[in-house]
Amino acid sequence: MTKSFYLTTPIYYVNDAPHIGHAYTTVAGDVLTRWHRQKGESVWFLTGTDEHGQKVMRTAEENNTVPQLWVDRLVRDAWKPNWDALNIANDDFIRTTEERHTVRVQKFLQSLKDSGHIYEGKYEGPYCVGCEEFKLPGDLIEIDGQKCCPTHSKPIELVNENNWFFKLSGFSQRLLEHYRANPDACAPESARNEVIAFLESGVSDLSISRSTFDWGIPVPWDTNQVVYVWFDALLNYATAVGLTDTPDSEGGKKFASTWPADVHLVGKDILRFHAVIWPAMLIAAGIEVPKKVFAHGWLLVGGEKMSKSKLTGIAPKDITDHFGIDAFRYYFLRAIPFGSDGSFSWEDMSARYTSELANDFGNLVSRSAAMIEKYCDGRLPAVSHDVALEAELVKAVAQADSAICALDFQGGILAIMEFCKTVNGYVTEKEPWILAKDPANESALNEILYNTAESLRALAVLLNPLMPSTCEILWDSLGAQTVLGDLSAQKIDDVARWGQLPQGVTVTKVASLFPRLEDNV
Repeated sequence: MTKSFYLTTPIYYVNDAPHIGHAYTTVAGDVLTRWHRQKGESVWFLTGTDEHGQKVMRTAEENNTVPQLWVDRLVRDAWKPNWDALNIANDDFIRTTEERHTVRVQKFLQSLKDSGHIYEGKYEGPYCVGCEEFKLPGDLIEIDGQKCCPTHSKPIELVNENNWFFKLSGFSQRLLEHYRANPDACAPESARNEVIAFLESGVSDLSISRSTFDWGIPVPWDTNQVVYVWFDALLNYATAVGLTDTPDSEGGKKFASTWPADVHLVGKDILRFHAVIWPAMLIAAGIEVPKKVFAHGWLLVGGEKMSKSKLTGIAPKDITDHFGIDAFRYYFLRAIPFGSDGSFSWEDMSARYTSELANDFGNLVSRSAAMIEKYCDGRLPAVSHDVALEAELVKAVAQADSAICALDFQGGILAIMEFCKTVNGYVTEKEPWILAKDPANESALNEILYNTAESLRALAVLLNPLMPSTCEILWDSLGAQTVLGDLSAQKIDDVARWGQLPQGVTVTKVASLFPRLEDNV
């Protein structure tokens, strides 16, 4: 059985509609999984929504409805349409209110209790509803004399409940050994260092149930309590692919072909849940831990993390209506090193759109097609070779593949766009519009036109995971669909093989891929 490359995004709280911080993570996951598909790998890409807990319950109450109706409406009208609009090609969408999730969570929880990893106890201490997190006193900050959550800058609540506890403290040493032996299991390095420091400081057992409200999955042996929302939510990555199902069932076979997850993408604010609590849960159950948890940075507005609660959330549509969907997908992974914080700026996005997409890439496409139409009646000249261009393409493919597979999206994009600049420089240096004035230069002119078009074929493949709609237009304009087949079927390891576009294929002009922006931002 072939193991799929399995990637997950976090599942997102449905207390509000998505903002560009959510889209940033999801687009990154989409680009990485599209890249792996074009490497010829079997891929499974999961995203979804986290629908239980006090935060969702209170938001529903504030909107005069019940939680289930609230989450149903938001998933239907906001979350799924946003991912469709951003061209996200996820294979599955998990909702924690689905029966498949609920049943598997209860089975998993019961197995942990039966094996002695869960006990009854009393929790008394601070809790942040915004984070849905039991806080340690040292985590808090003081604002106007009140103890507050550092993420939300809002006062915490004091919780006093009889709950069920998971023996998390018993796994700290095994987790330390795991991360020291497998440094790539938690990335980037700053995230791994944070997790190791946290584990070394001592880990307390975790309350995994709540008894003061009922919006959640009932604890199977104590239905007066519901499963703590994070213990419920973390399990989605495994319940979505068949956790607890018998090995010979459809779910069991799916689990065998996907687990362990290759990459969990998370924001840095939820790193401890994913790199401490989650693997401890799996170890307790005798299940293999994920291969990598990658914590990316925050998108900042005014120096603060993007947040609906702080009125700093920007809807993806606010940006895509002006710049377009593919420019949105390009900008955030190009402008911000994945793993670091980065500020969104309309001015920076406008500048990169004009310089890199409209001028470097879009203009190269336009003038190549225009010259082939003008000088060759729209038919591609004979196959030609340019040693320098071919060498630059080989280098770009190797660099891009290495970087993107390591989640260095910026590095991968830069390698590809550097090749694009090389091709632009080639055209500028060769001056085909000057050569075309003398029929004696026809052979040299044809070589330039072919090499430029063949370079664009490679760029269409390399940029397809990032800008699929734009690259489909380019692919069709090169006549490549007719002779080479679907763009999505082109393989990364074959893209540098020169001469794939045949002589005589029809090349057509298209509308500007990245038209001039209106000055209305």
